[in-house]
Amino acid sequence: MARTLQYKYKGVLKQQPFSYDKYHDAFEAAAAAEGVDLTAFRKMEQQVAMTAKGKGALKDYRRNAFAALGFTDVVLLKEEAQS
Repeated sequence: MARTLQYKYKGVLKQQPFSYDKYHDAFEAAAAAEGVDLTAFRKMEQQVAMTAKGKGALKDYRRNAFAALGFTDVVLLKEEAQS
């Protein structure tokens, strides 16, 4: 099943094809499409993952960090196969 990444970057709605073969998650794909360097984000994400007691803290960090970079409404849309 094909997937499409939909996100807003600095208020502009954008879509692009998405594949787990190429990207770890939707946030990484959106950043790559916009040419955003994630080096500092990855370092902090690792620290949050090591100290957090649950996955909720990591998800909150990821969502808030990307909002600070200008990304909002990052979602993967499933495209149904047409016969």
